[in-house]
Amino acid sequence: MTEVENNPALEPRESMEVDVVIVGAGPAGLSAAIKIMQLAQENEKEITVVVLEKGAEVGGHILSGAVIDPVALNALIPDWKAKGAPLDVPVKKDKMFIFGPSGALRIPNFLLPPLMHNHGNYIVSLGNVTRWLGEQAESLGVEIYPGFAGAEILYNQDGSVKGVATGDMGMGAVGKPKPSFERGLEIHAKYTLIGEGVRGSLAKELIENFKLDADCDVPKFGLGIKELWEIKPEHHDEGLVIHSLGWPSPANVGSGAFLYHLDNNQISIGYITDLDYSNPYISPFGEFQKYKTHPAISEILEGGKRIAYGARAITKGGFQSLPKLTFSGGVLLGCSAGMVNLPRIKGTHNAMWSGIHAAEAAFDAIAQDRSHDELTAYSDSVLNGPIGQDLKKIRNVKPLISRFGNYIGMMLGGMEMWFKTIFPFMDFYTLHHKKSDAESLLPAEKCKIIDYPKPDGKITFDLLSSVFLSATNHEEDQPCHLQLADASIPIDQNLKIFAEPAQRYCPAGVYEVLEKDGKQYFQINAQNCVHCKTCDIKDPAQNITWKVPEGGGGPNYPNM
Repeated sequence: MTEVENNPALEPRESMEVDVVIVGAGPAGLSAAIKIMQLAQENEKEITVVVLEKGAEVGGHILSGAVIDPVALNALIPDWKAKGAPLDVPVKKDKMFIFGPSGALRIPNFLLPPLMHNHGNYIVSLGNVTRWLGEQAESLGVEIYPGFAGAEILYNQDGSVKGVATGDMGMGAVGKPKPSFERGLEIHAKYTLIGEGVRGSLAKELIENFKLDADCDVPKFGLGIKELWEIKPEHHDEGLVIHSLGWPSPANVGSGAFLYHLDNNQISIGYITDLDYSNPYISPFGEFQKYKTHPAISEILEGGKRIAYGARAITKGGFQSLPKLTFSGGVLLGCSAGMVNLPRIKGTHNAMWSGIHAAEAAFDAIAQDRSHDELTAYSDSVLNGPIGQDLKKIRNVKPLISRFGNYIGMMLGGMEMWFKTIFPFMDFYTLHHKKSDAESLLPAEKCKIIDYPKPDGKITFDLLSSVFLSATNHEEDQPCHLQLADASIPIDQNLKIFAEPAQRYCPAGVYEVLEKDGKQYFQINAQNCVHCKTCDIKDPAQNITWKVPEGGGGPNYPNM
């Protein structure tokens, strides 16, 4: 018996040929799929488009606030209202506060730069919007494969990207195939569009292999933690948008909070902690739970019921952190490249624009019988079109917050946005990001331990009950998708120097330092992982690499 016959994991994979393969059924990937098929119909061309989605269903891994600007949706599907898009709650009121420990100071709307206003936008469940976009894509002939993770980049002999392979199913934890083992599928395409979201594993590989970050600043990130609540009718104000900054995070930590009043007496509430904080004792989850105890927030939540929980990293680097967007055979879309507008806390419109631009560039190339080359027209459209215009205006806000802290930095950022609104032609300087989020931690001995209040089970909660509400599930008997380059580093290095911050920055209780027979060891509870990617970003030794688990694993967010 040959080695291949003895080990099915070594057998050749089946393959399929398509025109375009898209990794990630989020707003960016689905917008690209829809636009390509629209162009194909308009030009009477036959084009095959496949979308891979690691979640068990389209929208299952989508998490955002969310208040969305419909500008890109208007361009993609002008009759979205008639087609039943779930944008049912227009913003009616818009409030901004600075929080102190017991009080709140409202910033008058007329002082806020125009781009910070939310009238004309919609409060949505982005998961539901994504599910609807999936329906529109399928109605146009797009093939969507939920539960199939894009796990490997395939290359041609000349180094260009040939496509992707889905992950093997049924591999045991010890690395041996189980009886249920099925080999992954190779999808060969003329162009490969990467829309995995923040810190995607394939995007990370492509950025490294093609040196796409050679001429840009380091990326910057935040961690957004969100809950969905059903509250008392007398506390509900449909269409109200509340943003705040300040307490409970220290002034030197970039942070912000949101509370959006949806329909049906529901609100989405969340807290974003910039991941360039220096104190390793900070817990973004603890900051969020503490935020909910503020009198202005607890009175809204009082008597309500928490019905969902989730967490996700957010890109914050802005224009100067955008990597090169194209490589031979494909492009990076949306949050895979980092297209979030930080002060607006909005990225969906730019993600959708990126999908539209990529679709136009890919369709034109295919119509010219091209393949596996660089879609330079896509970069031109992103940098010089609505995305570039949106990100250039606010590119100095995050560097100002990093330099001067949350209060002074945001004030200077506001002045900067007003200046560029009044004098748009005087746009002549760019502040740069100095170091990565992983490099920002100070040794624990130089920092103050933070004692977070115990959860009360009414307003504040513990990690495990929160993860339960995310409906997270992974097949336990599979290789760990959270890979350590050096298994000794968590205890021998991170614990000694930084009090092992993974215990606190993870919003799902994945990482623990435990003791057995008088010896400490590092435990990874991979089943808890909500795919936020924070560990891949914040680990000070850059020792943790997040890889896709078996397809279909992870959270299953309802209405998030």
